[in-house]
Amino acid sequence: MNSVVNAVKNNLDLSQNVPLKIAFYEALRKTIILSEIPAGSRINEKELATALNISRTPIRYALGVLQEEKLVEHIPKRGIIVRGISLKDAIEIFDIRKALDTLAATKAMYLMNEEDFAEMKKILTDCEGFIDDGDIETILDNFNQFNDLIYRKSQMLRLREIVTELQTYLRYFREISIASFERRKQALKEHWVIYRGMRNKDVEQITLITHEHLNSSLEFILQQMESRQDEHR
Repeated sequence: MNSVVNAVKNNLDLSQNVPLKIAFYEALRKTIILSEIPAGSRINEKELATALNISRTPIRYALGVLQEEKLVEHIPKRGIIVRGISLKDAIEIFDIRKALDTLAATKAMYLMNEEDFAEMKKILTDCEGFIDDGDIETILDNFNQFNDLIYRKSQMLRLREIVTELQTYLRYFREISIASFERRKQALKEHWVIYRGMRNKDVEQITLITHEHLNSSLEFILQQMESRQDEHR
């Protein structure tokens, strides 16, 4: 079994209550985003179908969607080739996120009431226990709740639509980041500072800590991406 098949198989979760084509698409997308399949690799439909004991239909569905997302491309006489996410792509995505997160937080803080801030505080308090437990999925869900609350309370529908387009990338980048105990502890501290800045209606503090928070995550992620790329050279 080659490295492409192994990487996809490790990320394929068939316990989800979703159609096989969606489960396979999510697994292949995650594998590509995490650079577990190097850019330039060829995706062999027949090989994947045989090794994973599935038909080619879900594989073709996944590849079609991934072509639209520009994560793979069809090259004549070569077939489907992985484009992947480059370090430049990661930097660009984080630059966009810095702008979006700052805007969402500064809009939300003027619209949130005491109940909303209590909900945000509970999310952060709950996470204190999750950090030590080391349950990555629970921590990931908690961090997503924190960000989702800010975007929801900003009441900016189009802003939420824009960030939704980036959600899969952001989720997998967040997975890389919080795999580190020290990084997830620091990220929680930074969330607390964002919370206090929003309570105090302090735009300058929110802008500063949001940018510092995302720059720290990006630095860690770039190191991990470079390390994974080195492994495949």
